[in-house]
Amino acid sequence: MRVDLRMRFLILAVVFLMACNSSYTPRPRGYFAIDFPERAYQVFDQPGFPYRFEYPVYAKVLRDTSFFGEATENPWWINIDFPQFGGKIHISYKAIGNNQLNRLVNDAFVMTNKHNLKAYSIEDSLMRNPAGVAGVYFKVGGDVATAHQFFLTDSTRHFLRGALYFDATPNEDSLRPVNAFLQAEMKHLIQTFRWKQ
Repeated sequence: MRVDLRMRFLILAVVFLMACNSSYTPRPRGYFAIDFPERAYQVFDQPGFPYRFEYPVYAKVLRDTSFFGEATENPWWINIDFPQFGGKIHISYKAIGNNQLNRLVNDAFVMTNKHNLKAYSIEDSLMRNPAGVAGVYFKVGGDVATAHQFFLTDSTRHFLRGALYFDATPNEDSLRPVNAFLQAEMKHLIQTFRWKQ
């Protein structure tokens, strides 16, 4: 009986040691595959709005009527909704006549820099589109609420700010493909942007 128990233990030990010689490769954490739509655009050119631009056909433009529970400053605030991605570009418009340009520009930089706690980088770049509309584009790296922001102005009458937000907990790795895809859409919006007056 003792020999039989020792033999069983020896066989179990050999099997256990042989199992330890296999190589194990940990697998990286994965995310769902995302099917992106084909790029095609439509024009946003509503009567009474001081601006026009092109935006994707798979998106919806919704009028933004409240800002933190208060009424918006004017009726030209909109959201470009991307329902399949759970994201929105929030667009706010301000007339420079009621506001000082340097204060509006400073506010845009301050709002972007509020992400400093979570951001590992903030890149800003000047831009000017073919119609002469100028502004600054911000790309924020890290697990931040909005990785892409911009403002556009003619420096005398109009100021517009846009920021891309998702209805999800900020995770740069999981949002990277969608952020990259929608960054191209934001840049198309900027390139086709025109002031009407």
